[in-house]
Amino acid sequence: MKKLFLLIIAVGLLSGSRSFAQTTADTPKDRPEATINLATAEGVKMVKGEWRYSDTKIIEIDFKGPGPDNQPTGAPVKTYDYTPHAGGADFDDSKWQLIDATTLNARRSTGRLCFNWYRIKITIPERVENFDPTGATVVFETALDDYAEIWVDGELSRALGQMGGSVISGWNAPNRLVVGRNVKPSQQIQLAIFGANGPLSNPPTNFIWMRYAKLDFYKSAAPAVPLALTTAEVNVEIVRLDPAMDAIVGPNPKIFKLAEGFKFTEGPVWVREGKYLLFSDPNSNIIYKYMPDGNTGRLEVFRTPSGYSGADIAEYGQPGSNGLALDGQGRLTINEHGNHRVSRLEKDGRVTVLADNYKGKRLNSPNDLVYRSDGTLFFTDPPFGFPKLYKDQRKQLPFSGIYSIYKNKLQLLSTELSGPNGIAFSPDEKYLYVGNWYDANLYTNGKADEKKIVVMRFEVNADATVSNGKVFFDMTGAKGEDAIDGIKVDQQGNLYVSGPGGLWVISAAGKHLGTIIAPKHPHNMAWGDDDNKTLYLCARSGLYKMRLNIPGAPAITPSMSSR
Repeated sequence: MKKLFLLIIAVGLLSGSRSFAQTTADTPKDRPEATINLATAEGVKMVKGEWRYSDTKIIEIDFKGPGPDNQPTGAPVKTYDYTPHAGGADFDDSKWQLIDATTLNARRSTGRLCFNWYRIKITIPERVENFDPTGATVVFETALDDYAEIWVDGELSRALGQMGGSVISGWNAPNRLVVGRNVKPSQQIQLAIFGANGPLSNPPTNFIWMRYAKLDFYKSAAPAVPLALTTAEVNVEIVRLDPAMDAIVGPNPKIFKLAEGFKFTEGPVWVREGKYLLFSDPNSNIIYKYMPDGNTGRLEVFRTPSGYSGADIAEYGQPGSNGLALDGQGRLTINEHGNHRVSRLEKDGRVTVLADNYKGKRLNSPNDLVYRSDGTLFFTDPPFGFPKLYKDQRKQLPFSGIYSIYKNKLQLLSTELSGPNGIAFSPDEKYLYVGNWYDANLYTNGKADEKKIVVMRFEVNADATVSNGKVFFDMTGAKGEDAIDGIKVDQQGNLYVSGPGGLWVISAAGKHLGTIIAPKHPHNMAWGDDDNKTLYLCARSGLYKMRLNIPGAPAITPSMSSR
């Protein structure tokens, strides 16, 4: 048996009711079923990690003082920041000092008023001796002399009144927080620990050091996931390339985390009548309902299965629903990946299939959709719902299509994109925007897609056909792993495009105004709340929201569709 560097604990969990608060700082209270000590060589090896270290430097920068709106809109001032900002998941720490896990308690940084960083990327192991971590909740715990903040996968989450967890918990007090829910072996989690010497008002004559660091694993003692959280602010970066961006995103922008623990979030739609959000988890085959309720929302399953129930469902990575939309009568329209169809959920619960084939050949996997004000539905149909994408033998159509359903008739509008994805109208509905998700490894008809990572703009005709398709904006070559996913438009015609590296804001004239960089990449969005100024963000495993200054283009309403 290994020395206390690795603890495996068989526990008998107490019966009875339990309640869990809804922040990452609220961790299971029972004894963990397994523990990995990250202050040992054995523990670090088990998670395939390595500790990296850097001091920080305090620097003087330009800023603005408080204006009449109490925001940084006043006179220019000088203030202070530090470098490097190393909380991001993709921050390059490869040139940092590599430190031995057994030396975490060595005194570091420059002393007096000083700060530093420790970073480690952990990989969930297949087993921790006889414990299988699959499905577990993982808690990271450390204690720094004197204060610490913890970033998880590029995110610093903090709820109003929160003490500990990701934020400072007290004088030399432990930081303990959930860093993973429903984890699986080989999953990677990036941790970044920011240390501070204290007390800050009376800088001491000593240094920063880490007392210990460990991972605790829980199964039966952990809350069910996914789960709604106490609304928590997270970090956001705004790249401002044009003054027009300031009219869209204020000088003190904020993104809030609402829920977490999903496999992948997609296709949100705001239900104005009920004041709630519906969104898909296509990987889990579920549509969820999120109901804002003060500082803590409520989350429940709205529909499952949401997109497929076939015998071969285990082969599918994303069998469930993707894009969601409401028609003029408030009926939910669903793009079903695994069922290869677009359906409508009637008020009495019946399902009406709107489209499932084109000229006798079944659709690929309808992805995103949008209604025109006359009730005509437009949608995209790439093969991303197939287990083997373009090469899947179940694929019957030789192309990826953009379609409309006009007067109950399915019309093929375009086949020129290999991965048509996000789709949206200009406010006046003269133009239809469609994004192309391109991957160099994906081919159609043996030929690479020449248009690559672009937003196309089509002129929309009265009969719901399109013409004069042109490249509206080209993101080919932009840094970032993701291609183009969801698209939304505000009332002034600005586009919000899920593109490489973040959420791109593009003017109606095709100018890149700036980029909103959230801690997790937003793949799709929906305008919501009473004033339509809240942009709900489906960002991988989480659900977020952000307030903006310009309302979103109005969604279809019954009065519109009757015109």
